[in-house]
Amino acid sequence: MRAAIAAVLIACGLAAPARAQGLAVGTQYDSTHVYVAPEDVERFVGSFIATFGGHASKPAVVTVTPVPGTTISQVIFSPVGFVSVFGFTTPVPAPFGAERTGYLVRDLDAAVTAARAAGAEVVVAPFPDAIGRDAIIRWPGGVMMQLYWHTTAPEYAPLATVPENRVYVSADAADAFVRDFVAFSGGKVSADAPAADGAEIGRAGQAFRRVSIESGFGKITAFVTDGHLPWPYGREVMGYAVGSVAETLARARDAGAAVVAGPVSANGRDSAMLQFPGGVISEIHAP
Repeated sequence: MRAAIAAVLIACGLAAPARAQGLAVGTQYDSTHVYVAPEDVERFVGSFIATFGGHASKPAVVTVTPVPGTTISQVIFSPVGFVSVFGFTTPVPAPFGAERTGYLVRDLDAAVTAARAAGAEVVVAPFPDAIGRDAIIRWPGGVMMQLYWHTTAPEYAPLATVPENRVYVSADAADAFVRDFVAFSGGKVSADAPAADGAEIGRAGQAFRRVSIESGFGKITAFVTDGHLPWPYGREVMGYAVGSVAETLARARDAGAAVVAGPVSANGRDSAMLQFPGGVISEIHAP
């Protein structure tokens, strides 16, 4: 009964679902989580910086999980996106490694409450780390992300371009994922193309649904597919906006990365897929 009353109040504009719109800090604090073998951390970090620019923190051996375990941790501050690199020297405890991004929030408990209210499940309850607190949530379709809060608020330079969190979901879960994440983030669907060019995901001559979401947490591009994806599509986490795909590919090759797909022109832009040392796959795109 209470759920029905709440639905009526929302429809009439008399109440609003819990949202994290005021909890997002900024896109320069939203990190891509990268897990590589410890011996690959230095090579990955160097290759990524040589390709996109920026600098990295000094590597440190820390515990970032609520259970025993140690990892080499390093952070990349790049003009195209913030990257958290983990090279575990012990086995990675579940479900860590399955989360794709980390979003800095102003209030962790409020963000977890808002996520639950919007339809997410909390798969790792809030726990302390060396510099703050963290939790991991999961959305319909299995999309996992970390929410985190710092004891001392960080100050990072704004990004030159905002990256795209690339999410692959089934048609069964797509509407629920989009609805729930928009409700949580206070964002909006900026585009919903029901018949996008499949060349963008390695399926030239076929169509798929492509949904773009923008919020205080940045950009999400949801690829709604039947799961028939040629490698490496679906293995990338983030897409980076660059000035020139050709020039970026040249820098990437010189830095030890491999071009594993493309370049292709589809849906109003050029794109390609890179594999960095350690096996990390990223998409790049330009208008």
